[in-house]
Amino acid sequence: MLVVALALLGSAGAAAQELPAAAPTALPECRRVGEAAFLRIDPAAAALLGEIGLDRAAVFERMAETAIPETMGCWAMPVGNFDSQLVSVGMSQWNYGTGSLQPVLTAWKQRLGGSFGRTRKALAPVYGKLLFSRDCMKVPVKDKCRKGILAAHGPDGKLNPVMLGELTAIFESDAMLQVQTDAYVALLLAVREDLLRVFRGQKITMRKVRWAVDTKVQQGFFPADEDLARLRGKLAAMSESERGERLRAIFDWYAGLSRSVDQDGVGRDWAWNVAQWRCMLDKGRIDPEQYELLHLTFLRSRTAVGNSGRWQALTFSRRAKIALGIGSVSGKRDGDCIGGA
Repeated sequence: MLVVALALLGSAGAAAQELPAAAPTALPECRRVGEAAFLRIDPAAAALLGEIGLDRAAVFERMAETAIPETMGCWAMPVGNFDSQLVSVGMSQWNYGTGSLQPVLTAWKQRLGGSFGRTRKALAPVYGKLLFSRDCMKVPVKDKCRKGILAAHGPDGKLNPVMLGELTAIFESDAMLQVQTDAYVALLLAVREDLLRVFRGQKITMRKVRWAVDTKVQQGFFPADEDLARLRGKLAAMSESERGERLRAIFDWYAGLSRSVDQDGVGRDWAWNVAQWRCMLDKGRIDPEQYELLHLTFLRSRTAVGNSGRWQALTFSRRAKIALGIGSVSGKRDGDCIGGA
């Protein structure tokens, strides 16, 4: 056993030398997601969230964490049609394509009431009328809206500076920050219900909360009860000797998927992740809760169908990093098994 352990540590050290250094990620200049005194959380909602360990400070911590992979921590950061969603904007990257942006825009309009017209003209004098037009507020959007939004893209496929600036102005406004907070709190309340179903009878830890929030934001829903029962039945039937190799197979799946031709968003991350996660497995640093969360992540990542599965590896990266506490997403590395103790 000592020989095996030394061999594993040696291979981990070699892997550490081969891994590329982390490229520095410059944070954009923006209004950053975080707590502000004027932002209000409904007391009834706060009480329910407190039952799963989320007080006011924790709510805003989760918001900031959610915003890192979505907007690099910004309240706005609009992007164009790179993922076939026309426009995505806001700390959860609500978008026209899935119909998630329209309710946020409607809530902002309602919050402003009689001042909506002049506020819209002040913040978005060129594209405001289009963004809030009937054609753009439909789900799905109408052709006239689609053509107008696509016309606001430059030759590089990105939003032109005017559209970019106007969407940023709207989503960094105080009123929209409250709307985004309300939307995120509503999402957390839905996550609370999901947690009580998915982990029925289990202790709801902050790790599970963080995992569930990220799943909800990126994919919208969780495995059905029958899928959970099937997976847990298979896990329970496994012998102890099988457990490591079954998880290693998932890491191999992730590595192969990440190297394939039509996976995006993981180029800076996947090799480092694979080396670190294999190190954790080899050193016995994955506990039962992490083990189950990784299998649930695998189960859900296989159904990430946006752009015909283009983001499956990224989906796995995000949730696996949360489950293990070590990982790299969008070039941001946290934790270290190989170089650590």
